[in-house]
Amino acid sequence: MARLPKKTIERLTAGLKRFQPILLAARSRDVNESDTVVIVADVLGEVFGYDKYAEITCEHMIRGTFCDLAVKLDGSLAFLIEVKAIGLELKEQHVKQAVDYAANQGVEWVVLTNGVFWKVYKLSFTKPIANELVVDLDVLSLNPRNAEHVELLGLLAKEGWQKAQLGDYHSQRQALSRFTLGALLLSDPVVDSVRREIRKLSPEVRVSLDEIRGALLTDVIKREVLEGDKADAARKQISRAAGKAERARAAKEPQAVPPAEPQTPISAGGEGNA
Repeated sequence: MARLPKKTIERLTAGLKRFQPILLAARSRDVNESDTVVIVADVLGEVFGYDKYAEITCEHMIRGTFCDLAVKLDGSLAFLIEVKAIGLELKEQHVKQAVDYAANQGVEWVVLTNGVFWKVYKLSFTKPIANELVVDLDVLSLNPRNAEHVELLGLLAKEGWQKAQLGDYHSQRQALSRFTLGALLLSDPVVDSVRREIRKLSPEVRVSLDEIRGALLTDVIKREVLEGDKADAARKQISRAAGKAERARAAKEPQAVPPAEPQTPISAGGEGNA
């Protein structure tokens, strides 16, 4: 991730120090959802840097009802926020409600929070709509003096959003996911590399790519990593990347020049000479 500006880091650090006691006190009083919305709006403004009056709204209507909060940047919806009471445990049905809101608006990102926990989901507009948990923060567990904690918090900041850091973070997580790594381990280039290393260890041993792949499937890689929609998506992503690399390589290779066709010699005297 690109490093955030110094002023942004200072604001995040100071905001974290200021709001951690506020959140602790609110949780001890078990404040209701409406009061939690007020705190979340303040966090969005004072910690994450959104303009409280121009970029944060609590009156965004979706199909006849209002979502709790929405953030707009340059006039477009950036993400929707579903807020629950600070003492309420965030559950699967809360995610579904927030995702339904976002899907109806064509918004890729949705946040579910109770002020302490912040869960950020990315939507995929497939049939049915799918969502993936990208960020899961416990604000009370973050250390303001820990640079990694502050940068993680910065994923939700206005500056982080403008630099597309949340999208980059999601891409990084995808690249390192167990599904992507599992698919890579079974790809031809990796299996062929394993075969070469086996030959170095035991020159007399001759094993095929299929034998190595079978051993990986049986004894090394968990089946759950290779099955399901995410595993299928990882295989397709690797296949597309391999195809793209192959086309790029082919485009760089010099094109073979076809041999010139031999020409039939014509006699000096023409066809009529004996």
